[in-house]
Amino acid sequence: MKRLRIAPRQSNLALTQTRWVGAQLQPLHPGLEVEEIHVVSKGDKVLDKPLYAVGGKGRFVTAVEEIVVRGDADVAVHSLKDVPGDQELATGMDLLCFPEREDPHDVLVTRDGSDLMSLEAGAKVGTTSLRRASQLKAQRGDLAFGTLRGNVETRLKRLEEGRFAAIVLAAAGLKRLGYLADLKHQVLPPEHCLPAVGQGTLGLEGAADRPELRALLAPLEHGPTRVVTEAERAFLKRLQGSCRVPIAGHARLFDGGERLSLQGLVGDIDGEKLLSASSDVFLKGRTREERIAEAVALGRGVADQLIERGAREMMRQAEATLARRQQLDN
Repeated sequence: MKRLRIAPRQSNLALTQTRWVGAQLQPLHPGLEVEEIHVVSKGDKVLDKPLYAVGGKGRFVTAVEEIVVRGDADVAVHSLKDVPGDQELATGMDLLCFPEREDPHDVLVTRDGSDLMSLEAGAKVGTTSLRRASQLKAQRGDLAFGTLRGNVETRLKRLEEGRFAAIVLAAAGLKRLGYLADLKHQVLPPEHCLPAVGQGTLGLEGAADRPELRALLAPLEHGPTRVVTEAERAFLKRLQGSCRVPIAGHARLFDGGERLSLQGLVGDIDGEKLLSASSDVFLKGRTREERIAEAVALGRGVADQLIERGAREMMRQAEATLARRQQLDN
């Protein structure tokens, strides 16, 4: 291939991630031309409502994916946390490559350097995520949480304008944009805010039946990221989770990459109840395919633990709560 057409959304972060992919590939494939096919989704246009009220994060994925399915682009670059667990990829498409994962943690950003526990009671915290709000409410039920939409720059501006005392963002995006070092922030540990499935990972989606495309992207594939991501994605898919329910899943490799650990969580909307489960599997001596199979089995197993503890009922209640609140808002 001499030309690669990549479909990103038009946000600064999406373009930065796309250009990073191109910049990594071009030295490996001399003469490769990279073309950007920009996409605007409904999720980018409607910014006065929570994501779950406009179709969820899947809106971002579907809009970009459609360009690739039509053949107008070769690859879609997704922030993997935006790919819902209850939504299959389009027929014939595959996540061909997972580059090395960036920091998966969440970050609390403030104007004065306050951390989560030192915020004043009643302080308003901005976030787009039910997952973040549920877990942080469990830590600080005396805080007020408000919807924060828009690109990263818009969210940071709203903090500076004083609309929020603090906002919560993904560390990965802030790092990729080069903003994190200049912000007063607290990296939230997993015990305070377990990350989203796939957070910090880019998913490069393309046609499964194009071996030349898979070969072009292969140098960016990162084995450890593939393993942890497959575990998290299997967990989310087993739960049939979406952004309308507070769900977290975080996998890590220990012991030199020979032990895979996964922690999963399902919460209620108000943070009054959190269900968690975890498990480990040893991968020593396994082939790549066997490691992936073990990761998938681990993800399903942790999801099954939560289902046995009542996760499905909690998820139904969360959906019902959101539906009632949407009716009141309308």
